[in-house]
Amino acid sequence: MRKRLALVTAEPTAADLAAIEAEWPLIAAELDLLDAEIRLIYAEDHGGPTVLDWRRLRRAEAGVTRAAAELADRTADPRRVA
Repeated sequence: MRKRLALVTAEPTAADLAAIEAEWPLIAAELDLLDAEIRLIYAEDHGGPTVLDWRRLRRAEAGVTRAAAELADRTADPRRVA
């Protein structure tokens, strides 16, 4: 018995690209947070994290929170009452 395979498109659709574009600020903020976390891990092998490393982490966490809130505001239902 042969199974039929579904056609897989290799290219993202316009809707996919629009969704990525809308979420890009959050994606970038999460990448900044990942970089800060990697620096903390790396710092453990080199005498421990510095004050600057911790500040970088706090700023990155705040950036993710801010970007997520902005994305939620943009995608919220305009008919919703706050």
